[in-house]
Order: sequence, then structure tokens, then C-alpha cells
Amino acid sequence: MPSPPLPARVTAGIVWPVTSPPIAGGALLIGDDGRVAAVGGDDEVPRPAEAASVEYPNAVVLPGLINAHTHLELHPFRGQLPEADFVAWLLHMSRIRQTTGDDTYLEGARAGVLEAWRYGTTTVADTGVAGAAVQALAELGGRGICYQEVIEPNPARCGEAFANLVRMVDGLRRDAPPTVAIGISPHAPYTVSPGLFARAADYARAEGLPVASHVAESPVESKFVTRGAGAFAWTWRIRRIPLPPRARSPIAYLERLGLLGDGFLAIHAVQADADDIACLARSRTAVAACPRSNRRHGHGSPPLASLLEAGVQVGLGTDSVASVDTLDLFAEARAARELAGMAPETAMRLVTVDAARAIGMDHAVGSFAPGMWADLCVVRADLQPGLGEAEVAGLVLGAEASDILATYVAGRRVHPTP
Repeated sequence: MPSPPLPARVTAGIVWPVTSPPIAGGALLIGDDGRVAAVGGDDEVPRPAEAASVEYPNAVVLPGLINAHTHLELHPFRGQLPEADFVAWLLHMSRIRQTTGDDTYLEGARAGVLEAWRYGTTTVADTGVAGAAVQALAELGGRGICYQEVIEPNPARCGEAFANLVRMVDGLRRDAPPTVAIGISPHAPYTVSPGLFARAADYARAEGLPVASHVAESPVESKFVTRGAGAFAWTWRIRRIPLPPRARSPIAYLERLGLLGDGFLAIHAVQADADDIACLARSRTAVAACPRSNRRHGHGSPPLASLLEAGVQVGLGTDSVASVDTLDLFAEARAARELAGMAPETAMRLVTVDAARAIGMDHAVGSFAPGMWADLCVVRADLQPGLGEAEVAGLVLGAEASDILATYVAGRRVHPTP
């Protein structure tokens, strides 16, 4: 089925806006600007003569999924880093990066966007060093927020690293299409000096840029921050880099450096205790949880139930395919549900509206309402009369890639390709 011209009217067995109950025999009217013009029952939504008609009678249409954390440029490295030990895995990744050119990163990012669409994901929160995801999203017409990563633990090189960060961000902001926002990502407490963290935080505030950092991901990171010990401390010492001042926890460390707050995304937050969770809630810091990646690297499980109970805004991410095998957010939502014992509709919110809130894009994506972008995920389902929200969410939650009948970005069908 070719992508219809806009405007278009989409009908389905069930339309589920996520922020309101499922609508049996629902319809969406998509304006010629690619935004939702109306949503409701089939008999409630206007039928403009000029609107193309698209029908999905045996499917649920829900908002396109939102990946709160990934690294699309690492797509070429799927299956190439088998190490079980996290530090060994990172060292292998560092060696690969030293011989990887920009063309490889761009090829990977393109493949990553297409794979995301195959799994019904329409928005990505991506972290990268090469700017490849921005270019790939621009070329393919995708949507996302791209955090430019900076890595430099040596305080003697802080000025140079910061200047390079600003240069990269200036170029990305100039080149990014309106569908792609730009942020920054000081990588992690064990790869960024305290001074660089602080300068990045000040820069982000001055420029109004969102910030994301990997934090509280692993026990070895906690040992580095709290005791100045472990493998990360050893690598700093052999490079004669002064260790940062110790802190109660990695999250407390970033709070002291002025990183936490509205507009900051804490990636992983596995090693977070009750005090850390209270800090995240108090500071209005969002979390991108990646349970499948955490499991693969032996980090433990993010405290999802406690984070949600405390009111922390949480979205789910896949991390990269160098860590997990697919960019499958349905699998991520199933893993989250198993960890926290949550209802299926709660799990699905973590990859739609809650993920949108976590990355600051809930004004535009993550649910269906007039004025929102018409980003759609169409899931084949065995529909029966009288299904409630829990039943619909349960059907959708079990989706595999083969169940994704279509993915739309701004009313344009991007999967399967026309």
C-alpha cells in the first residue's frame, strides 16, 4: 500500500491514544501538515472529500514508540563485542572506534533508523560522537533528539574537549532539520573530568540545550565514584589523571556538579538507592532505563517500581545493538513489566507518552490529540468485542516485528517503504 497523500483519514479496529481509553472502530484525521486534526470514533471524525482513506480493520493504531536511549551509529557493531565483562566490553569498543570512519557511522545510523521503524519506533533519543544520527534522520525524514557526546577525563585537556563539543554542536544545530533537536552528552563520571562536566552544564543552560549522561550504570562505576577504586580508577591512575573527589553515589556526584534537573536525562540509573531516587524526584530529573542492556552487561536491574512510585519521569530505551540484539521497544517494555510487576498499559506508556515526557517532547509526540504529530504504529492484533485498556495493551505488548503492519512519521508511511 503506497503512502497516501495528505490529508488522510485512518480507520482501525482500535485506535488507542494511550493518554485516553482505546476507541473501538476508531479513526484519525491527518491534516496536510502531517499533524493529527481529529481523533475519535469513526462516526465522530470528519470525512473531508479530499482526504485519502486508509483502513486497518484488524489492527491497533497507537502513537509511534519513542526510544529514550540508543546509539544508532554503533549499528555496524552488532554481534562484534561478545565480552561479558563490562570494562572489557568498553575497551573493545574503544579499540573499534579508533579505526572506524565517518562513512561507517553514517551507514550504521541509516540502518538504525530503518530498524527502529520496523519495530514501530518513530522518535529516537540518540547519543553519538560523529553526528551521524542527525544526518541519517535528516536524509530519511526521521524524528528525534541527538545528544552530542563528549569524552575526556584529563582536566588538562578540558578546554580543548569543550571547544570541540561547541564546534560540533554549532554544526549540528545548523544542519539539523526541524524534526531533530540537538543536545549534549558528557558521557559518564568515569570518562569526563569534573571541570568538563561543569562547563558542559553551564553551556547547556546558557544555550537552552537538553543534557543526557550515562550514570549509575554499573557497580564498577559506583566503586570509582564512592571509593576511588576498581578498574576505572586504575585506568585514570595509569594515565596520571587525578581522580575526582569522592561522592556518596554517582547520582550524588552529578548533583554536586550541577547536572541534575529539568532537561537532564539520567541514562540507566541502575545503581540508585532510596536517597538517589528521592534526589532524582526532587530535582525533576528524568531517567532512561534500559533493562535488556543492563541484564546483558550484568549491571543488575533498574529500580523501576521505586522510580515510578517516587514520581520520577521514566522512559525506556534499547541502548545500542552492540549491547542488545535489536532496537525492539516492545521487548524492552516486556522486560520492564517483568521487573516491576506493572500493568501492561503502564509498560506501554513507558515507550510512548512517558518516554516523550522524559526527553521533553510530549508536546509533539507520544499520544494522539489535535495538533500532535501523526506518528503512528500499526500493530496486527486478534481483536474481540469489548476489550478494555489492559487487554488492548496486553495484545500490543506482545508484538513482534512481523506484527508491525505500518509505521508513519508525520502522516508519511515509512515502513514498509512504499
